[in-house]
Parts: sequence; structure tokens; C-alpha cells
Amino acid sequence: MWWDRFARPAAATVAGLALLGLAPTGAWAQSGDTAPQTHAGVPGSATGSSRTTNEIDLLLDAEGVLHAEERISFGGAAPERFTRTFVTREPYDTDHDRIYEVTGLTATSADGRATEVTLAHGETTLEATVEPSGADEIILSYQVRGTTSEIGERVEMEWAAVGGYSLPVEETTVTVDAGLPPLALSCAAGEPRSSIYCTSSDMGGHQALIARFVQADLDVGQTLSIVVGYPSGVAPGEPILDRTWSLTSAFSITPVTSAVFGVVLLVLVGGLIVLIRTRGRDERALRTEAAAGDNAPLLSGDEGPIGFRPPDGVHPGQIGTLIDEQADVVDITATVVDLAVRGHLVIEELPHEHFTSVDWRLVRAPEPEDDEELLRYERLLLDALFHNRDAVRLSELGDSFATRLAGVREELYRDMVRLKWFARRPNLERNRWTTTGIALTAFGVILTVLLAVYTHAAFTGLAVVIAGAAVTVGAQYMPAKTKLGSAVFAHTLGFRAYLHRADADDVPPSRRVPLFSRYLPYAIIFDNVERWAQILATAGSAELDGDRLPWYHGPAEWQLDDFADSIKTFTLTLSGVISNTRQFRTLS
Repeated sequence: MWWDRFARPAAATVAGLALLGLAPTGAWAQSGDTAPQTHAGVPGSATGSSRTTNEIDLLLDAEGVLHAEERISFGGAAPERFTRTFVTREPYDTDHDRIYEVTGLTATSADGRATEVTLAHGETTLEATVEPSGADEIILSYQVRGTTSEIGERVEMEWAAVGGYSLPVEETTVTVDAGLPPLALSCAAGEPRSSIYCTSSDMGGHQALIARFVQADLDVGQTLSIVVGYPSGVAPGEPILDRTWSLTSAFSITPVTSAVFGVVLLVLVGGLIVLIRTRGRDERALRTEAAAGDNAPLLSGDEGPIGFRPPDGVHPGQIGTLIDEQADVVDITATVVDLAVRGHLVIEELPHEHFTSVDWRLVRAPEPEDDEELLRYERLLLDALFHNRDAVRLSELGDSFATRLAGVREELYRDMVRLKWFARRPNLERNRWTTTGIALTAFGVILTVLLAVYTHAAFTGLAVVIAGAAVTVGAQYMPAKTKLGSAVFAHTLGFRAYLHRADADDVPPSRRVPLFSRYLPYAIIFDNVERWAQILATAGSAELDGDRLPWYHGPAEWQLDDFADSIKTFTLTLSGVISNTRQFRTLS
């Protein structure tokens, strides 16, 4: 410690003073026979008007405790108040501060009378204020722990023997005794952390039993720091260290922290990947089942006209929820069109001027005799749209519609379990894993903070944070389809492949309008609505007598050639209305 702090500046000072014939005697030496010299190495600017002097005796015992006695002579009228500042904490290395424990501080006058001392503890200092009460001389006694440290084969005692006097001191003499001859010594005087060598130092005459330091003219607040080297074993050599916090040290990347980080990340994230992989059957089902749905969804016409039969009898809203495991806006939009195609309502496009807003009226129709029974979520959607009305404009769907949509969403999720496509409702499963991921991330943040405060291993806590974030993101993939659900999923993707490549020639001309109308809601789910709307419009122009579909009516001057643009605009507008309810944005 002392070499880095004093050696090079002190050596330069010694060399310079040697040229003047004023080099301090005995410094850095094994022994010395010359009495300490007092010469013109003045760190301060005291003029000599103050005759305050100080004699300090330091005794280092075998336990490493430094016993100190400071005899301060004011040389004239005593001040009303005198302050001595002790350095109790200073930087040691990048991760620690060195602590000096000052205890047992007392003050007496030369005749032994106790003098009042007031102590003020700061972050790095201890300030002792003494009221001499007219005494020309006071004696401060105290003990210090933490001044020794093991450096190579030596024990070094380091201490700020004089620190922050409130008066200038004309001359200071410090002696240090540890029971064994010192091996080397050094000192620095002036402002705190100064590297200017003190006035003189030696090892106490020809016997070289004690270390002695002399400093002339210390200004108010200036210090005299000393270091004395002794043979190993003279006292314990462990300094008192207090770990300091820094971002760099808290997140130290070492072989140990890197290994722990890697193991934790591998176990948590790797386990998540394995879990997602083992829970998901979709990829395996696609390899074996997708071909079953890749064909025309037609009912055999042996006993009647050709009819529509989707794979596994799946309705558009169910397909949408099965594919992305969420009941969302497009599922509701496709279901509204599907209900219209099946005869439960009619969509009427209202007259409008060019460039003005388009609106539609939904008109409820009597229950068709040839349609299958409505599913519960479909019936709830009809009730949400009309709510004891026979007709409603799209622009009039308000808060009551939004409230009733929540039941539609919940029933779609229940369908996933009722049909045995999922073991548990996918929205609840997703929320459970999302909550787990957020909790794990929060735990990782707390763990990282605690590790940063108390250890150097905060880097390992980041692995838990990353794992928690991975679980939160991976929650979207955690709803597990059953074997049946994966097979149906594969069939619907086969159906999607068919709709993307099929054309009108796959269906006899007389059946194209009703069948292509049934295709359209599924095309909305599969984002292929524009193509099938155009095919339907073309088929309608050839098969129908008027410019209207059974389930979609346009205003005057409207033609079937306009249907593709109209249905596309309708689906976008309806999707916007549903999105504004926020039922499928925040609670899915």
C-alpha cells in the first residue's frame, strides 16, 4: 500500500533534497544513526505566528491495536475550541474501502483534569471537538484498529497521525513503537492524499528501535500520514475492509459467475423449450393428417344435391380460435358473415354518396329450416347484435354490444374444451403461464438486486430475468392441443391449402353461389377473402337473375361486380367496431 502511495513521489523528493543537502535521513533505510532534521520542506503556509506544537506517541501492540497519545501545546492563550479530524474510511481497491476504528477517545489537560470532547461521525471521518477551558496543553488518548496489513513478508502500519487540526501547527513529532525494530518507513504531509514527503524521518538513532517523523508548519486541515514496515508476525496483518458497491463489481463476469449463469439459463430456458416441444403435437399431426383436409369440402350428392361439409364440421369461429389459440376479432367477423350465409340474417349495404361513409343494416331473418342448430356462441352473437331488435345499423352497435361480446368470447374458449381439442381453456392456460413468467422475471430482478448489493455475482441473476422473460413470451405457445385437437388443426390447414388454390371449376355451375358463399367466412379466417369474393361475384353474375345475393343486398345502382369491394369494406368496418369494444384486445 505505502509503496504505491508514497514511493515514487517520495523518491523524487529525496533526490531533489539531496541536491540541496537537505534529504531526510533514514527514509527507506534499514537503520539510521542521525537525529531527525528539521528543514525547509514546508507543505503549508503557516507564518509561525502560531506556536502550537504536537507530540504524538504511537504504540502498536501484538493484537494489531494502535494506542495513541497526542500532546498538543498551544504555546499561548488556549483557543475556546479545538478540532481534531480522524480519517475513518478511505478507498482501498475497486471493491472495498479500508476502515479505521477509532475508540476510547478521551481528552485531559496537562495536570490530568478531564476535558469535554464532542464527537461527530461522518461518512469517512470522525470529528472530535475539544474545549480546553484555558488549558495551555491538552492530551488526546485513543485506540485505532485496522491500521495493519500484510504486504509480502512485512506487516505495514499505516495511519494519518495528524489529521485536520483546526489550528496551524508549527512542529509535529511522531514516534512509533511496535516492540521490534522497523524495517522501512515513509510519510507524506500536506493536503489529504498528498504525496509530498514529510520534513524528516528516521529510525530512532543507532539502535533503530522506533520510527520517528517530524513535520514543520502544517496548515489548518492538513495531514501527516505515516507508514512503517515491520517483520512479519509483529501484529496481525489483516486490514478491516468494507465492500463498496459499483456497477462493474456487482456484475463481475468471472469463470464462476459465467458457469452459474450458463447452467441456470440452460436449465430454465432449455426446460421451457422442452416443455413447449413435448406439449405441442401440431408439427407431428401436420405430417400425417394435413392431407385429410386438402380437398373440396363437399357432401356427396348420391342422395341429393351437393352440399357443403367443412373438415370435422368445424365452424369459422372455431377454426380461428383453434389456429391461433385465441378468440379474436377476425373470428367474430367471420362468424357474422357465416350466420348471414346460412340464412340467419341479411346484410344490407345502405345508400351512400361517393367518398362518404358506408353503413350497413343487419336484418334478423327467421330461423332457416335447412340449417343445422346454432352453436351456443353463435346464438350469443346473434343476441349481442340484435338484442330484442329485428334490425340494427352497424354504426349503432354500442356499449351493450361490447358487454355481450364478452360472453361470446368465453363461449368460444369453452368450445375448445367441449370439443376436446384442448385439455384446458387456452386463454386460462396462457394467462397462467404469463403470470408465472412475470413472477419469475420479478423474482429475477429482486434476486439480481440482492446479489448486486451483497455479492459480485449479480450477473448470474440475469439468467433468471431472461428465463422469466422467455416464459412470458413462451406463454403464447403453452396452450396444449390434445391429439384430437392437433388432428383437427392439421385438417383445417389442409382446407386452407385447398382454398388458396381451388377455383370455380371444382363445383358444378348450378351449386357455385351457395357453396362459394359457404367458403367465404372461412376465406375471411384464412385472409383470402378478396379472391373468393371475386369468384363468388362472378358465379352470381352467371347463376342469379338479379344483382343481389340471397344474404347480401346492395343499394340502388349496385351490381354484383361491386361485391368484392363491398364485402371487403364490410369486414374491415365490422372488425373496427369489434376492436373498439376492447373485448378482444385486452382480455383474449
